[in-house]
Amino acid sequence: MSKETLGFQAEVKQLLQLMIHSLYSNKEIFLRELISNASDACDKLRFEAINHGDLYEGDGDLNIRLSFDKDARTVTIADNGIGMTRDEVIANIGTIARSGTKEFFSKLSGDAAKDSHLIGQFGVGFYSAFIVADKVTLTTRRAGVAADQAVRWESGGEGDFTLEDVTKAGRGTEIVLHLKEGEDEFLDDWRLRSIIRKYSDHISLPILMAKQPGYDKDGNIEPAEGEEAVNQANALWTRNKSEITDEQYQEFYKHVSHDFDEPLAWSHARIEGRQEYTELLYIPKRAPFDLYERDRRHGVKLYVKRVFIMEDAEKLMPQYLRFVRGVIDSADLPLNVSREILQASREVETIKSGCVKKVLGVLEDLAENKPEDYKTFWTEFGKVLKEGAGEDFANKERIAKLLRFASTHDDSTEQNVSLADYVGRLKAGQDKIYYITADTFAGAQHSPHLEIFRKKGIEVLLLSDRVDEWLTSSLTEFEGKPLQSVAKGELDLTAFEDEAEKQQQQAAVEEFKDVIEQLKSTLGDKVKDVRVTHRLTDSPACLVVENFDMSANLERLLKSAGQDVKATRPILEVNPEHVLVKKLKAQMGGERFEDWTHLLYDQAVLAEGAQLEDPAGFVKRLNGLMAGL
Repeated sequence: MSKETLGFQAEVKQLLQLMIHSLYSNKEIFLRELISNASDACDKLRFEAINHGDLYEGDGDLNIRLSFDKDARTVTIADNGIGMTRDEVIANIGTIARSGTKEFFSKLSGDAAKDSHLIGQFGVGFYSAFIVADKVTLTTRRAGVAADQAVRWESGGEGDFTLEDVTKAGRGTEIVLHLKEGEDEFLDDWRLRSIIRKYSDHISLPILMAKQPGYDKDGNIEPAEGEEAVNQANALWTRNKSEITDEQYQEFYKHVSHDFDEPLAWSHARIEGRQEYTELLYIPKRAPFDLYERDRRHGVKLYVKRVFIMEDAEKLMPQYLRFVRGVIDSADLPLNVSREILQASREVETIKSGCVKKVLGVLEDLAENKPEDYKTFWTEFGKVLKEGAGEDFANKERIAKLLRFASTHDDSTEQNVSLADYVGRLKAGQDKIYYITADTFAGAQHSPHLEIFRKKGIEVLLLSDRVDEWLTSSLTEFEGKPLQSVAKGELDLTAFEDEAEKQQQQAAVEEFKDVIEQLKSTLGDKVKDVRVTHRLTDSPACLVVENFDMSANLERLLKSAGQDVKATRPILEVNPEHVLVKKLKAQMGGERFEDWTHLLYDQAVLAEGAQLEDPAGFVKRLNGLMAGL
């Protein structure tokens, strides 16, 4: 095929422009990114060659080479890894095939300082080459294909790139950066070596550069021949923790996650016994943009005896810990292990169980000893961790202690109240943990169901995340205290009522007995029951459901997700002390009683955050009643 010119995907153009301007202050990271990609390519070859040894083409010595040419003003990074076909080049470099891309670009502001942080979250990868180069030439050949089936990609980082078929003797990928004016610092041997040692010392493959000249005994320069490894070239996770600095841990995280930020925390341990494996697991500081994508891939890499086996090994980490990054290196699994074998492997379950405990241990340490860091974690990943209460029965109690909520204790939107905090503030005689769920924080905070609790000074958790409905269906108690929705069942606050209050409530039930019967008759199938309430102080009415019925909020969530849900008939509770309810009582037997009844019911529906079945009818009744005042 002859040389052809193709246009970048629109998002690539935007990313290139933003990256060049936003990351310029930290431009040396281009070398870290390109070396990391080269390392991944070699890992992928090693994996594919487990079952197809001929892919090595007689050369199993995997490495990365770095060189520069001062006269031509070029820097070259080459690897003998898996390489790419023409279609793979277009897919991997011409487009950004990544979920969350649209949201990512919607958050970019054009402010270089702010956008550099977001670009780091998204991952910079290959495109970082254009921070220092005004032209990039990539030549690649997929392992196992003929030498004349190589492809050359070239671009100036503007709107398009060229592709042409070429001949390349060795497999793998070679990237030549044609440096911009003013970037001569990267044409220096010492500078390049220092960047490698700073960012890529942990790469398990040798990163080779030409040997530096030496000196003879008389102090004369002796030219050197051949190449030498600049990095330590051993897997970081295999080294003793005492030998690894925090900076090295942080740089390895950036390599394994392609994240620009430093990690929030990590766990590194070698487990010996019936199962032997090493884990190095990281908690990121920021959530990736595709955290809530159902088909997104996980972030833990599986190695067997330091040989890369697969990326995103989802069976090694549960869904609710899908934000964890890192590596797991097993000494017991077979080298040709497949995803199907992983699914049914008892050894994998043991490794998974151990790693989950390690991650939860890291989170517990953050919560206890670094509350500000845990606050950062919770803001980014709290909704995901909540999924664990229903997914991981074995660790439910540990997860429950890590959960954080907003509450009426301070009415703050921040989720900073633990269940232990709540239990520690229980009022005398209180034996339940009360909560309310709603579509929004404001909906929960201003719900009429809270009125009696505020009056009595009883704390209520305010739950407004979509996952909270599933959380409360799985987490039904904490430290022997049942969780109770304030919008479900008959309210029992007798422990906080004096004799006068009890007598007053009983008198109200008797006084409104006929009104209640008439309300039931008027509303018919709309409600399951009508009764006098003890939970309202300011509102005229509210809707509740039985303890084991589906909440109105969950019903709305399921319907919005396209589920065919049978509607739950609510119970209407009316406040006998409210002026509207007294007005209703006065209308008994009158022509306006039906309008007052439906208006009261519709107000209760709206207070729940639900939509009315007949908004026009509601407005007509309201207008009629207002006109008659």
